[in-house]
Order: sequence, then structure tokens, then C-alpha cells
Amino acid sequence: MIIDKLFKSVENNGHVCIGLDTAMEYLPANFRNKYEYEDYALYRFNQQIIDATFDVAACYKVQIAYYEALGLKGLKVYKDTLKYIRSKGGIVIADIKRGDIAKTAGMYAKAHFEGDFESDLITVNPYMGMDSIQPYLPYLKNKEKGLFSLVRTSNKGAEDIEYIENKENKKVYDVVGEKLLKIGSEFMGECGYSSLGGVVGCTHIDEGLKMRKNLEKMFFLIPGYGAQGGAAEDVAIYLKNGNGGVVNASRSILLAYKKVENGESHFEECARQEAIKMRDAIRKAAK
Repeated sequence: MIIDKLFKSVENNGHVCIGLDTAMEYLPANFRNKYEYEDYALYRFNQQIIDATFDVAACYKVQIAYYEALGLKGLKVYKDTLKYIRSKGGIVIADIKRGDIAKTAGMYAKAHFEGDFESDLITVNPYMGMDSIQPYLPYLKNKEKGLFSLVRTSNKGAEDIEYIENKENKKVYDVVGEKLLKIGSEFMGECGYSSLGGVVGCTHIDEGLKMRKNLEKMFFLIPGYGAQGGAAEDVAIYLKNGNGGVVNASRSILLAYKKVENGESHFEECARQEAIKMRDAIRKAAK
């Protein structure tokens, strides 16, 4: 199962999930100007980041919005980036956060688990209800795919809905997590985690220990590290025995070259060193 592959990748390479949320302005000017077409420069930037970090990252998360914003050329870069990661034997999470029902959700599943945009795992939004998750599940059972469903997110606005309490004094995110855990029990890997994982932001640390205990068999995708303020000590709360989650960082890695003198000329090595620094800090905190 894909969750076993991801678990093993964390064991071997550490917890870092590199977010290829690559905006055109992130590219060093001297690098971008080497190429006639900006979209190809974007792809080459991603490719060099991947090559430089492949042995120190558990997986890659590619946020589709950054590529949709560039139109058809951007979607080609998105497709080629996914394909490149998978061709190297890497694990890719397509960050699409789809949340719809019935046939529409089924088409989203087909679009992102098959064909041009095929990925290993995708992010989904369950807040229309658990029937928005159902159309993806056959891919978990039959095609070695996985999901990361939003549970409790890292943005300030999470409090608007996710923190509302029901009559049993449970927060919405607690109820969502429990329902996902029950559904995910059908897709358990040998590692003890389900291929239906949860997105749990590390910027709200006060409930972290409770969530890790209550969602014991749920593998976490943990945003909020680095540029959003989360630290290694915050992340460690959401891990279990040194595993159980991957930690996403995007800007702090992609733009690491800006903190180094003449870093533009070796941006990929700067990204690698930042990923190693992050990996080591999380490993130390998770002991």
C-alpha cells in the first residue's frame, strides 16, 4: 500500500515533505533568463530542486493552484513535475483539496489518480460530508493510492468552522477526524497506519497530544512549518515513535537561496541544505 511506502520513506529519508508551490517570482532572475520560455524555466527549477533533495525528502507536495494560475502552460509544468517525481520512484502528493459529491467527485478522482495528472496521494476537503470522500476510496483499495483529508488546518480562519462545538462539546474537527478514522480502518497498511490520512496543522499545538492519541492510526500531513511559524518541537507532538507524519515546507526551502550570499547561483544546493537542517531538527525533536 502507498502508506507503507510513505512510512518507509520517512524511516529512510526523514519527515520532510517539500512543497513545490512554485511561483514564477521564486526563480532567481539569472536562472529564469537562461530560458526562452518562462514555463520551461519553472519546470527546470522544480526538476533541480527535486534532484538536489531526493535523498533527504520523504515526498513532494505539488499545489495545483500555482500552476492553474498560469493556464495551459502551467498545467503542463504541473503534469511534467508529477511525472518526473514518479519516474524517479518518489512519492508525490497532489494538493488539490477537492470537495464535492457523487459523479463530480468521481471525476476528480479519475482526473488525479489516472492519466496526465496521476499522483500517489491527493488532498481532499470533507466538509460537504463523508459522501464527498467515498468516490475516491476504490483507488485506495485497488490502485495503491492514498488520501490526505483536511481535519484541522493551519490557517487562522480554521477557528471559524473547525472549532465550533456540538452538543457533546466536541469540536467539528474532532468529529471529522473520528469519522475519517472509522472509514480509514478499511485501508490499513502493514505499518499500522491507514492510506486515508489527515491534514493537521502544527500551528495549533495545544490540542496536538490529544489529536495524536485520538487519531492513533491516522498518518498526518502536517503543514505550518517554517514560513507559517511552526517549529520542530511543535511538529514532534504529532508524530509517534519517530514516524506517523510528514511535515510540509515550501517557501522556506524553495527560497533558501535568498538567505545565502550569492545563493542564486546554487539555489538547489541551498534548498538541499535547508531540507537537511529541517530533517535533522525534526528527528532530534521527535526522539
